[in-house]
Amino acid sequence: MNRTIDLEKFSRYSRPGPRYTSYPTALEFSGDFPYERYVEYLETGRSPLSIYVHLPFCRSACYFCGCNVVFTSKEEKLSEYARYLKREIDILARHIDTDREVIQFHFGGGTPTYYKAFELDAIMSHLKKTFPRWSEDAEISVEIDPRFFNEDHMKVFREHGFNRVSFGVQDFDPKVQEEIHRHQPYETTKAAVDLARKYGIESVNTDLIYGLPYQTLESFRRTLELARSLDPDRLAVFNYAHVPWLKKTMRKFDETTIPAPEVKLAILQHTIGYLTSEGYEMIGMDHFAKPEDELFAAIEKGELHRNFQGYTTKGGANLIGIGLTSIGEGERYYAQNTKKMAEYEAAIDAGRLPYERGVELSDDDVIRKSVIMELMANFSIDIPRVEREFGIDFGDYFADALKKLQEFVDADLVEITKERIRVNLTGTLLIRNIAMPFDAYMNKYEGNKKSFSKTV
Repeated sequence: MNRTIDLEKFSRYSRPGPRYTSYPTALEFSGDFPYERYVEYLETGRSPLSIYVHLPFCRSACYFCGCNVVFTSKEEKLSEYARYLKREIDILARHIDTDREVIQFHFGGGTPTYYKAFELDAIMSHLKKTFPRWSEDAEISVEIDPRFFNEDHMKVFREHGFNRVSFGVQDFDPKVQEEIHRHQPYETTKAAVDLARKYGIESVNTDLIYGLPYQTLESFRRTLELARSLDPDRLAVFNYAHVPWLKKTMRKFDETTIPAPEVKLAILQHTIGYLTSEGYEMIGMDHFAKPEDELFAAIEKGELHRNFQGYTTKGGANLIGIGLTSIGEGERYYAQNTKKMAEYEAAIDAGRLPYERGVELSDDDVIRKSVIMELMANFSIDIPRVEREFGIDFGDYFADALKKLQEFVDADLVEITKERIRVNLTGTLLIRNIAMPFDAYMNKYEGNKKSFSKTV
């Protein structure tokens, strides 16, 4: 699927824009959504559960990272946090029907495997004791740094039914690794993947990032070839989000070494062409999977979903975020835990959930969320479905959005009919831009270069 695009023309679309892991985006979260209302949603929820546990600790900083992390070499800090996690789970159990079915679980970080295997086992055992009903086909996954991973970890993951692992790679080029402060030889990553395969993991994902300092089209070609040699079932190829006003470590980069938008587009264009020629299919805006993968089957049916854990087939679940900074999601709300460890511990010591901020969705938010997430996941919008589900006339309700989409129609990137809005293969490179006209909050951030990362 080699596509020739006008890189200079496309680079003009580079502007700040959301990644739409949520709608409304996290910029709309605030304390106006009160704790009591959040607890009420938890107590009345009946949907299946998707559980996310955040383990924020890393030994040292990777300078590109935009995650909420705590750097430490003190093992007692990790152990203390694990004790608080169990207490948070106990508090949750007072507000949630613990007999609800768990259909998805994810350990994220930080570096989850920075923990010793027996500590991860204790967290999982406590969680399963509290929430005993796990679906037979539950998606159970973990993010792994190959530099902190051993067979004891893998034994625990097998015992608890983990069936997906995601290995952080980012880039194999030594110069890039040096600049981003993440020395990770190919051999280290291969050994980690081989270990996961040895224990029968069903799905192995590797994470890459394009747009990092000193990356070139040629250097990333080599990274892709090495990543492909690992034979992952999925690859996530993310656009580096350079937000130095939010993340101090990113200020260490010489910004003149960061690839220009046209170079990033050339890298992305090559990535799509190379991986599709190697038998992968593009899923959503930044994922690739083998055709037999369930994600590909879902996108064929228009049933792919997107949440804070990425692309998934597990739609309709109530996402419960556990741990520092974790975000939960219900049909009508988002809720985020505090980002400060002292406040996190104080809340739990007081017998309260460590909730800090969130947002309760209006009727308009719910409609726009449905449309934006469908577009981000499936590159199309089923107009009659939206009209039936929400009782609206799509053309009237989204008149302004359709007007803004016209530039993408004129550029042969989007097709609009009475039945469907469809983004073509080239247009998927700009899917964030194409989703933005449906975002009712974007006008607030016009001209604010420090609101979001660049779309290209």
